[in-house]
Formats: sequence, C-alpha cells, structure tokens
Amino acid sequence: MEFVTGFFYFFSAVLLFAGFRVITARNPVHAVLYLMLAFSQAAALWLLLKAEFLGIALVLVYLGAVMVLFLFVVMMLDINVDAMRAGFWKHLPLALLLGALVSAELIAVLWTGFPTATADAAVTGRAMHAADHRNTYELGRLLYSDYLYPIQVAAVILLVAMIAAIALTLRGRKDTKTIDPGLQVRARAADRLRVVSVPAAKVAAAPEAAKEEQA
Repeated sequence: MEFVTGFFYFFSAVLLFAGFRVITARNPVHAVLYLMLAFSQAAALWLLLKAEFLGIALVLVYLGAVMVLFLFVVMMLDINVDAMRAGFWKHLPLALLLGALVSAELIAVLWTGFPTATADAAVTGRAMHAADHRNTYELGRLLYSDYLYPIQVAAVILLVAMIAAIALTLRGRKDTKTIDPGLQVRARAADRLRVVSVPAAKVAAAPEAAKEEQA
C-alpha cells in the first residue's frame, strides 16, 4: 500500500465516522462539531486528489465561516431535543423510503452522468500538467460542460432545502408571541383606552376609629 493510499483510507474512514455521528448525536452542538470534522477530512481528500482550490475553499468557506456561524447559532438557541425526537419512530419508515429514493437518484446520476476516467488518473491521480496549468479554470470548464447535469441536480436539491428551511421558519407556531403589523397600524386610541366615570364613595370607618372620633 502506497503512502497516499493509506492516507486516503484513513481520511475516508474518519469522514464516514463523522458523517454517521452527525445524524446520531443527541446534542446539536456535538452534531455541528462532527460536521466540522467531516468537512476537514473532505478537504484533506481534495488535497490528495490534487484539487487544491476545492480543498482550500472547503476549509475557508464552509469550515471557517459557515460552520462556525452554525455552531454559534446552535449554542445560542435553546433547542428542546426531546420535543424534536418525539415523532422520530413514527416518521422513520417514510424517512427511510425518501432516503432510499434520493440515494437511488444520486447513484443513477453518478453512474451514468460521469465520463469514464483513464486508469492512470483514477488510480494514481498523478496526471502530469504543464507549468501554467490553471486548476480553477479546468474545474469551471468541467463543471459547466461535462458535469452540467449533476450540477443542475445539486442546484435543485439546494433550492428545495432552502424552500423547506423558509417554510419551517415562517410557519405559524403557537408558542411564539407574534403580532400582526397590520393590526398595529390600524389601532386607535378609542380601541385601547376607555374613560369610565366612577362616582366617589366614602369608605365607612372602622368601629374603633369611630369611637375615637366621638370621644
């Protein structure tokens, strides 16, 4: 086993373990930390494949900015984990069915959409390039030519995830004290305040105080 191959299997094993712990960790903060570990191992795999731009972008953009923001947000939110896991077993069959469907679609896209690489480049990953070879230019050319269909599928998946996040955030919740801005604008002083005329009444004095006044 070569030196690079050993590192590939090591990073892959840690990546699979971290990905599994992301969906099985009971604490949301621990899940975010495992996701950061998974991103770091994926960046290491990109570096082994000589895709330095993807590796650095994964570290700087996702690991250094997005996931740190996620970590701070999760730490500030008071998430009730027991309430979130209340319907886990109830919805598990549907979740497994949808997961199997998405996995089948991804396998179909990856199996038929990618061109067959040469044996030397697939096994060793040491294709020789000229000194002025631009990794970023080649990446953009491949993404929007040979891999255009997988990029469109990934874009649709991200769009669906974004719409789902917006729908979950803006749904009507009963445990929040929200106020309709339209009702605030249409509010009038007569609806908020009513002056009531109350006649003055003299409070009867206590018996001991009455005797003292008579004395």
